[in-house]
Amino acid sequence: MSAPQPGWYDSIARRWLALVERRQQHFVELSETGRWRHYYTRAEFLDEMRKVVRLRDQWAAIAGAPLSGEVGAPSGQVVSLDEERSARRPRARAPHQADAATTASSPD
Repeated sequence: MSAPQPGWYDSIARRWLALVERRQQHFVELSETGRWRHYYTRAEFLDEMRKVVRLRDQWAAIAGAPLSGEVGAPSGQVVSLDEERSARRPRARAPHQADAATTASSPD
């Protein structure tokens, strides 16, 4: 039995897949920058992210591309909102760093 020949609809499925992957990258960018807060509530944003991942997997299956969890699938680094929030918190300086900064600036 031979492999199925690519048809006219395969190119359409690949174009839809590319569109969904661009949308997924847009959501990843919104997540990384925190701009999602301007457009969505937390629950809405997570719901939209889940929809995008589900749509990407559906179009990948139609187009014959690897699914999200498979080898060769594009890795959209989806960061959870809690991880993003903790990464944005200002970190306190260690006492020895604060002392070094004040002693370096003091005149001798």
